[in-house]
Amino acid sequence: MRQIRAILERERAGLVAGGDVALRQPGAATAHEKVDDDAAPLAEMEQVIASNRNRERAQRLAAIEGALVRLTNQPDTFGVCEVCDEEIPLRRLELMPWARRCTQCQAGDHPQSGGPRRHRADFR
Repeated sequence: MRQIRAILERERAGLVAGGDVALRQPGAATAHEKVDDDAAPLAEMEQVIASNRNRERAQRLAAIEGALVRLTNQPDTFGVCEVCDEEIPLRRLELMPWARRCTQCQAGDHPQSGGPRRHRADFR
């Protein structure tokens, strides 16, 4: 699990170093610039994109912090799917070390996940 901890810490450091995307203030023109009304929709779209990126960054950072806490406080259950109690494959943890579910439960395909079952026998 040292490898997983290193991945989590490296990912956290990258997110913290990157910081939030700066939000441009609409209509922020200097005294020498004329405000362009045609640029307002573009500025609004840029704000929405930056806001979404900041929210996703904060969510990823929280997921990483939670994974580090689980790895420290509950090392025996780290890497075990919280739905079906099966071990999450190492490759998934290497790519997404904050994952709390196996791929089947994440997709809702696992019978224990309560999601839709897609087996031929389900339609009899």
